[in-house]
Amino acid sequence: MIRPVLTSLALAAAVAILPIAAARAQGTAAPAATAAPPAAVQVPGQAAPSQGPKISEFKLANGLQVVVVPDKRTPVVTHMIYYKVGSADEPPGKSGIAHFLEHLMFKGTEKNPSGRFSKMLATIGGQENAFTTTDYTGYFQRVPREFLGDVMEFEADRMTGLVLTDANVLPERDVVLEEFNMRVANSPDARMGEQVAAALYLNHPYGRPVIGWRPEIEKLNREDALAFYKQFYGPNNAVVVIAGDVDPEAVKALAEKTYGKIPVRSDIGPRARPQEPTPVAVRQVTLDDPRVAQPSLNRSYLVPSYATAKRGEAEALDVLSQILGSGPNSRLYQRLVAEKRIATSAGAWYQGSAVDATRLGVFGRPTPETSLPDLEKAIDAVIAETIHDGVTADELERAKTRMIADAVYAQDNQSSMARWYGTALSTGSTVQDVLSWPDRIRAVTAEQVRDAAKTWLDKRRSATGYLIKSLPASEEKRS
Repeated sequence: MIRPVLTSLALAAAVAILPIAAARAQGTAAPAATAAPPAAVQVPGQAAPSQGPKISEFKLANGLQVVVVPDKRTPVVTHMIYYKVGSADEPPGKSGIAHFLEHLMFKGTEKNPSGRFSKMLATIGGQENAFTTTDYTGYFQRVPREFLGDVMEFEADRMTGLVLTDANVLPERDVVLEEFNMRVANSPDARMGEQVAAALYLNHPYGRPVIGWRPEIEKLNREDALAFYKQFYGPNNAVVVIAGDVDPEAVKALAEKTYGKIPVRSDIGPRARPQEPTPVAVRQVTLDDPRVAQPSLNRSYLVPSYATAKRGEAEALDVLSQILGSGPNSRLYQRLVAEKRIATSAGAWYQGSAVDATRLGVFGRPTPETSLPDLEKAIDAVIAETIHDGVTADELERAKTRMIADAVYAQDNQSSMARWYGTALSTGSTVQDVLSWPDRIRAVTAEQVRDAAKTWLDKRRSATGYLIKSLPASEEKRS
């Protein structure tokens, strides 16, 4: 039930669901070493406000933010509640508690015992999901429109009424540990992703995995979960997004009736996290594992997010990552895969939707005849060419057109529309930021893209991971 930290104000829609758990029993621990998950979690804007639904937003007296996205095409609604707390907000020594609490939120309340909410949803043909990231935790339901009030009542109840005992906490901890085994311990790519993030972030909590470090997960208990729950789960630390066949005034009335009764959580303060010092040294990590089917290279650069960047900077990074490594027409794919045939895959991603300094990544898998050092030289050459010569007018326009078109097409997915706004409001952006994103992308110039590459794609700002296949111990002894 873990999702990689969010990416940018660009394609959250169609692909946002990919790194999210498909069911409560499943999840994704971290960006895979050679995949581009961050590009799959971006928050798109609309092609123009007039081309999309009229978005309504309001705030209840207790601080709860509510966004309504009308979608009259089918008589269903998507309800999502985002809490502005994730793994980066965990206390030292308690890594994984945000994700663990997400699991425990299904254990029931005094009013609605464990299983009642899920049973109701199953009876009416509804869907549910939950996910944890570095910056927020989300809960999702999709139901026929006439059951929206019931869903809001259930969610309002468990916002403050969760009942936890050792009898329901300790077995769930075993479930999380099994999830760790399946998603991380048994995946060399996931283990590599953990190591690269830990090497990149020396001081910021983005360097620890969302699922947590196993020795700390093993010690999490009921008291830890309740303390975290009582500190961060409250109306003034949450965003509710309703997308579907609804009337904004009716939604407001339902919100007042359900969430409006919950008192303000007075002890929720501003997020104060340790920040990264200016990077000064190239960092490299190597992970060897006998289960590796194909070596890979995974590099992350420390870059600004949409929340921390100067005006136009994040948009330029977004376009840069698109030109460098998004799809078969990108520079990395064309040079390494199509032309030189030294890689089976290559690409780049930008994880722009984050509260603090974030990552732009490049990755590649060499062909059997190509060494990792040779692959790295080829990747560095593409980056150096971009810094020295910039990008062409055709590349720039193609990238911007593709990004905006993907955002428009993604509006066909009701759940994705809800994710756009929930992600944005949970990571420091606003509804207006989502709406204006296409215009800001259109305004990006070739000079801005080149400046972004020159400023931020400095190896001293990076951590590079090399995933290689190691020989089994028995073979090593024979050699």
